[in-house]
Amino acid sequence: MHVQPGAKRTEVAGLHGERLKIRIAAPAVDGRANAALEAFLAAALGIARAAVTVSRGERSRQKTVAIRDTHARPDRLLPSG
Repeated sequence: MHVQPGAKRTEVAGLHGERLKIRIAAPAVDGRANAALEAFLAAALGIARAAVTVSRGERSRQKTVAIRDTHARPDRLLPSG
């Protein structure tokens, strides 16, 4: 996924190339944007916060996220329509 830290609000912003783009309101300082991303994804997917971890790209806008919950609903992240 492509993450834009320091945005006005935290939201799914559609696609950035072939990656899902997510805007995060938290700044990219001391891991705050990564923590906010994990919390946002957990809430959006309807799973526990501990089940979501940034597994690659901790210091990059291009991130890979590990989701360890079989009840996750990835369709909740897709734009409707």
